[in-house]
Amino acid sequence: MTEPIAIRWWVPPLLALQFLTRIHVPGLDRLTPEQARHGLSRAVIWFPLVGALVGVITAAVLVGSAHIWPRAIAVIIALAIEARLTGAFHEDAVADFCDAFGGGHDVESTQRIMKDSRIGSYGALGLVLAVGLRAALLIALPQDFVIVALVASACFGRLMAVAVMVLVAPVAAKGQGLAKEVGGRTGWRDLLWASLIATPILGPFAYVQPEAVLGTFGAAAVFLWWFRGLLLRRLDGSSGDCLGFAVYAGQLFLLLAVLAVSGS
Repeated sequence: MTEPIAIRWWVPPLLALQFLTRIHVPGLDRLTPEQARHGLSRAVIWFPLVGALVGVITAAVLVGSAHIWPRAIAVIIALAIEARLTGAFHEDAVADFCDAFGGGHDVESTQRIMKDSRIGSYGALGLVLAVGLRAALLIALPQDFVIVALVASACFGRLMAVAVMVLVAPVAAKGQGLAKEVGGRTGWRDLLWASLIATPILGPFAYVQPEAVLGTFGAAAVFLWWFRGLLLRRLDGSSGDCLGFAVYAGQLFLLLAVLAVSGS
């Protein structure tokens, strides 16, 4: 049987780029819905690489802005550009997750709140704390580490999302978007490939800051154990917002570990 265009080797990485950012890739709109779904299921392994690219762009904006304004202002500008580049998907996910798990008390109420596009008090508080913490970490990090940590954390955060896809199935037939179309098809082999693709980015960082990487993976392992239990108990599966929350958590884990090791 002839393979459809969506599974040619160059299509999945481009689908990953277009899915995780607002960058439009010409030609992908000619794919049929089935080809796009199949290609996106193969694109999961490329998520860490797309994350690293987002980190590079954010870092470039941060470096350029820091030559004009104080570092705190440069960090805010860089994070604003990053949110525009990614469509603020992860920030929205943090708010929706905090709303659902803060205000919900059982599976039904948690699912209902998570589907509501409005942001409540839990969501607003969670978003402010998450973005504020990330900004504070980027401001506090030593100049020698902030750029490489920004790129590595963006890569690691997307790797965390792949791990959640493997550990927790999507919310049955009620799932939508990435969790339903891709999460149910993601397996341990995909996580292995995603880890291998992330290695050239995380490897040099691990060489420079091995203690930070060990701390990051340790925190991530504990988080994933807790997160899986929480999702199964309170949501009966995962959703796109849960994956976005995992991305943001992974970024914070790495930045916190770097700051702790650097002793700043």
